[in-house]
This record gives sequence, C-alpha cells and structure tokens, in this order.
Amino acid sequence: MEGETKTFLSNIKVVSRYFTHDGIEWRSFRSCLRRVCLDQSNSWRAGLSWSIFFILTFVVPILSHFLLLCPTCDENHSRPYHVVVQSYISVFATLSFVSLSRWHRKFGLRRFLFLDKLCDASDKVQRGYAEQLQRSMKLILLFGLPCSVAECVYKVWWYVSGANEIPYYGNKYLSITILCTLEICSWVYRTSVFFLVCVLFQLLCHLQMLKLEEFAQVFHKETEVRSILVEHLISRRNLRIISHRFRVFILLSLIFVTASQLNSLLMTLRTGANVNIFKAGELTLCSINLLAGLYIILRSATKKHRRYSLMQLMFFFANWGSEDEEGDGDDELDNTKMVPIYAHTISSQKRQALVTYMEHNRAGVTVFGFMLDRTSLRSIFAIELPIFLWLLNKTIGIS
Repeated sequence: MEGETKTFLSNIKVVSRYFTHDGIEWRSFRSCLRRVCLDQSNSWRAGLSWSIFFILTFVVPILSHFLLLCPTCDENHSRPYHVVVQSYISVFATLSFVSLSRWHRKFGLRRFLFLDKLCDASDKVQRGYAEQLQRSMKLILLFGLPCSVAECVYKVWWYVSGANEIPYYGNKYLSITILCTLEICSWVYRTSVFFLVCVLFQLLCHLQMLKLEEFAQVFHKETEVRSILVEHLISRRNLRIISHRFRVFILLSLIFVTASQLNSLLMTLRTGANVNIFKAGELTLCSINLLAGLYIILRSATKKHRRYSLMQLMFFFANWGSEDEEGDGDDELDNTKMVPIYAHTISSQKRQALVTYMEHNRAGVTVFGFMLDRTSLRSIFAIELPIFLWLLNKTIGIS
C-alpha cells in the first residue's frame, strides 16, 4: 500500500513538472492561444476572442470586397475569384473556431487534451506528449507560414502595383497600408485557426500512439489476459472519445474541401475564363491550405503502422507454443525468436482467443461508424489530388 502511494505521488509530480500552470509546455501552449486570440479562459477573454473572430473572419473580407471594387482596373487587378476565396477561408475558420469554443466550454483545455488522465501514464508517455505539444505549435508555423508569406507578397504586389487604379479613402498611402495590413491579418488568422484544430487532432492521436507503444510492452513481460484486455479497452475508449469529439469537424472538413475543389475546378474551366497566377493565385493558395489541413487530419487518423507491429507481436504470442524449438544457427538470429514474450504463462486456447478478439476489435478513429484507415486515405486523395493538380496547372502551369 505504501509503495502504491509513493508511485501515485511520483506520477502527480511528473505531471506537474510537464503540464501545470507553471510548466514550460503548458505556458507555451497557452501563449500560442493568446497570440491567435483563442484563449477563452474567462469571460473577458472569451468576449475578446469572439469579437476578433467576427471582425477578421467576416467584417474585414466584406469591407475589402466592397471598398476595393474596381471595375476600371486592368485584368491583373480585377480579382474575379476574391469572393470565392474569402468564402472558403471564412467557412473553415468558422467551423474551426466554433469547434474550439464548444470544446473549451464543454470540457476545458486540460480535460480536452487528456491532461487529467496522465497521472496513470508512464514518464515516457508524459515526456513524449509534452515534447509533441511543443512541436505542435511549430507545425502550425510549418504548414501555415509558407502560404501566409506567399499571400503577403501577393497582397503587397497587388496594392503597390495598382496604387493608381484601386480606390482609396483619405490619404492614399495610409488607406492602402491599413487595408493591406487588415487583409493580411485576416488571412493569417483564419488559416491559423484551421491549422490549430488540425494539429490538436494530430496531438491527441500522437498521445494514443504513445500509449499503444506502452501497450505493446505488456507482451514482453508476464501478463494475464485480463490485464491485456483492460489496456485494450482503455485504448479503444480513448479513441472513441476522440472520434466523437472530432467527427463533425472531420466530416464537414472533408465535404467542404471536396466541394470547394470541385467548385474551383468548374470556375476555372468555364467558357471564357482567363486564368493566370495574378487572377487565381489566391485560389491556389487557398486550395493548398485546405488540402494541407485535410492531410494532417487523415494522416493522423490512419497512422497504423505501429498497430501492425502490435498485431505482429500478437501473432508471435499466439504461435509461440507451437513453434518447433529445433533449428540451425540462422534461426537463432531471427528477430521473432529474440522477442522475450512470456507466452507460456497463458494457455494456448486463451492466447488464440485473445488474438481473435484483437483482430476483430481493432481500435481506430471513426467518423459516424466509418473507420479512417489507409484505404480511405488513398481513396480521398485519389479524388482531391487530381483536382488540385489540374487547378495548379491552370494557374501557374504545373501539372
């Protein structure tokens, strides 16, 4: 009893070192939320977050469209796809922001990120999760920064080269500077919100992969069937919770991305459409952002190569007792015989029943009952990628 108490207290100490309010990982994550104005830890910050969201997601795009209407501008400054691009980005930003607000209000950040359940996890899992939490913030920059820089360059070029044609209000240079800054901030904010939700999903999936690695270790020591089943049921329950929380976001993202790609393709293929990088450059950047976010989601959900390693261990576990012990020197170097699995502690019937159960109860991320596996990933990108490459070829000549 005393030993269990010491273990429990040591686990609490480990968790506090990584994820308390004074922890570096937790502080960096909260500071990231504050930078993108998504911290809703109290009423004042929630009101500020919703206000900034409404301004940058709806007010700025609408004002930029009506205030910068330029029927007399040349072809490169006509912006025929501006409304479509802004609508796409705003729809995904709204979906992401509403999802984040709902999760924050219903679960709280610590519960949503499973930090309240890390007390029972090993130090390896906690440390790996903390490191991934820090890397997640860098992933947002990795995916969002290139397109944001390209958008910034495009906006600066559009305003500078068209300074004598586009409308301005009051002082020309001050008006152009303010409008350009607002449009860039609006773009960066909306794409960052979308990528944040995608990266959070990847973070939670990574936590389950860390626990899966720990789960695989039970076959390297003397373990009863009951312990294995308990660990497997806990893993399935956590994946079911993640699936339930993200299923609407994943489904709507898949539908909206596909619909936006098809709509973009039809617009660029219509009769009389004059498409080039100046007119449809933003449309391409928008497609890159949406497909990158969708890739993060589907890649995280279908990352099952470690599950295959686990099933391989289960296969060795089931057939250990029936293997022929005689062999030559080459067999001694076989990796399957070097795995120290204590299969003799459980009868062959129980082992075979356990393997059968694991094969027919595979844990994974689902969307309303449909498993997201590698087959679904390939099928989705078999549809999305050709459309995107066709659009890329129409705008900048790459196929």
